[in-house]
Amino acid sequence: MRNFLQTLTGALMALVQVSACQAPANNDKAIYTEEVVQPVYVTGKVKHDSDDPAIWVNKSNPAKSLVIGTDKDKDGALYVFDLKGNIIDSLMAKGIQRPNNVDVGYGLKLGDSLVDFAVTGERLTSKLRFYSLPDMKEIHKGGIEIFKGEKGEEYRDLMGIALYHDSKSGKHYVIAGRKNGPTDGTYLWQYEIQNKDGKLSLDLVRKFGQFSGKKEIEAIAVDQKLGYVYYSDEGVGVRKYHAQPEKGNEELALFAQEGFTKDHEGISIYELDSLTGYILVSDQEANQFHVFPREGSENNPHQHKLLTKIKTRTLSSDGSELVSVKLDSTFTKGLFVAMSDDKTFQYYKWEDMAADTLKTIK
Repeated sequence: MRNFLQTLTGALMALVQVSACQAPANNDKAIYTEEVVQPVYVTGKVKHDSDDPAIWVNKSNPAKSLVIGTDKDKDGALYVFDLKGNIIDSLMAKGIQRPNNVDVGYGLKLGDSLVDFAVTGERLTSKLRFYSLPDMKEIHKGGIEIFKGEKGEEYRDLMGIALYHDSKSGKHYVIAGRKNGPTDGTYLWQYEIQNKDGKLSLDLVRKFGQFSGKKEIEAIAVDQKLGYVYYSDEGVGVRKYHAQPEKGNEELALFAQEGFTKDHEGISIYELDSLTGYILVSDQEANQFHVFPREGSENNPHQHKLLTKIKTRTLSSDGSELVSVKLDSTFTKGLFVAMSDDKTFQYYKWEDMAADTLKTIK
């Protein structure tokens, strides 16, 4: 495999020739710029508090893809937006008690059908709520309770969630975190989503994940093709594990430990090809995103050194999502959506985020 890291670094040098500066990262030099990337669209405002987005790619008609965003409140909701940021009122899912994060999955067997779906965590009830896509009809009325038996303070307060689909076994999983939890390596709980008699159920398959105990863990992301889970241990770094339960609970990496203003937040993944790409992590208070190589270093797939920092117009961004496929004439190389602390979500063209790095896309 070509030395992708050298290729990427060279491309990023071209990206930041205007007002560029250098900063050390893990004894190497990362390149970044003070130039602020502008969003193409900003969504309509949610009622209470925007928090986390997910992108549903309409595979039959990508231009009709949807963005789903949480409105985090006891009178919360899932908002649905088109690719220009317009609210689609008819698809809103209301009456969700403080939904923090949302994620999207594809091809879940439900009865005799395969359905795409969105799942969000209802923090005040410790339940996962499932909705079919694109119609946003609730699949399991009232949700399914998780973190059963936990007694610690805020140990059942749902925060981050992420979906994983094992393409080999066909199994679908949801990985969930909470506001607070143990520091013994069991902070995250992973459930297999099962279809029993045409109804959804959840089977707890493992507990894993280190937690520093300093703040909380909200942002969780899964690299579907490479089979890794990443999550932000706020104020500490990003932790990496295998997504497949049978591969064990060993921590593979702890990176992004330096250079963050305060909190590590949203994590998104851009695929250049089956092996390479980028991991973007929100530096919340600095309104910027740190970029790391998805494939690691040349000799270590779990060594993720800082490549660059990208400043955006987001305000204190918690959650973000990124897809690397063409959606329409505007988002030809991918779409980056980031929550902004003004009750909105912002849409960015990948060309504007990455500029000359696009020459590496085949």
